[in-house]
Amino acid sequence: MTKSVLIEKISEKVEGLSKKQVEVIIETMFDSIKEALSKGDKVEIRGFGNFRLRARNARKARNPKTGEAVSVPPKKVPFFKVGKELREMVNKV
Repeated sequence: MTKSVLIEKISEKVEGLSKKQVEVIIETMFDSIKEALSKGDKVEIRGFGNFRLRARNARKARNPKTGEAVSVPPKKVPFFKVGKELREMVNKV
């Protein structure tokens, strides 16, 4: 599902909101999640899941093209942990 399909579905279900208004709401929600993660905060959406950062240590890797050793610096990556309700819904199939 793309963001535009999500906007379409929400605007169909919620009367009184235009597609443009729904788009602003969705953009604000995503921007808020990104901003919280950039500050190092955890975002929890009950029944859906949690977004948080995980730290990756520095490591040595190899360039697959040349085989040369490359140093990869430490970094933080976003991580999503699915909520119980969503996990059960997906595994119900």
